[in-house]
Amino acid sequence: MPKQREPNPQIPGVELPDRFSDFIVYVDESGDHSLQSINPEYPVFVLAFCLFYKSHYTHKVVPALQELKFDCFGHDLVILHEHEIRKEKGDFRVFESRQQKNGFLNRLTHIIDDSNFILISCVIDKYRLKEVHSQGNSYHIALGYCLETLFEFVSEKGQQALDTHVVVEMRGRKEDTCSGQLIPDTVLSFSSAA
Repeated sequence: MPKQREPNPQIPGVELPDRFSDFIVYVDESGDHSLQSINPEYPVFVLAFCLFYKSHYTHKVVPALQELKFDCFGHDLVILHEHEIRKEKGDFRVFESRQQKNGFLNRLTHIIDDSNFILISCVIDKYRLKEVHSQGNSYHIALGYCLETLFEFVSEKGQQALDTHVVVEMRGRKEDTCSGQLIPDTVLSFSSAA
């Protein structure tokens, strides 16, 4: 069943293209994907898809994050990287006390708690994967799993024929190479906006 688009309230009489789904997906990872050198203190690779309805993201999440950034940094160009926040690097050296940093973290936690999103994730035990696929790529395996789950979700919503943008940070030329054949019998179209 094709989805129905609402008319654009900002431009009366102008129809929006009906090729985009109602969803935006942001992807992040934790851990190293390599099976050659496994850190015994963190022997897992985690890939997470954070899936938002675009209307909720634009009307609730973005304004709340922008307000937080303007209040704490004076601008909204700050990128919220966990490592930099935790280690107080870069823009996160701005906090003059533990109380200020905790205030920032509490507000950020509140924004996350108040946000409606769907989390699709894959956690790979690299020791176990190496036993089965010594040449396997944990990133590609996790990406395939998460994309398959995303495809099932958009299909359930009747939007599988529409473009759903999946935003992934660039990792490097070699690491970013992907054939598009991550899900058996399903060819996905990939393009880069960078």
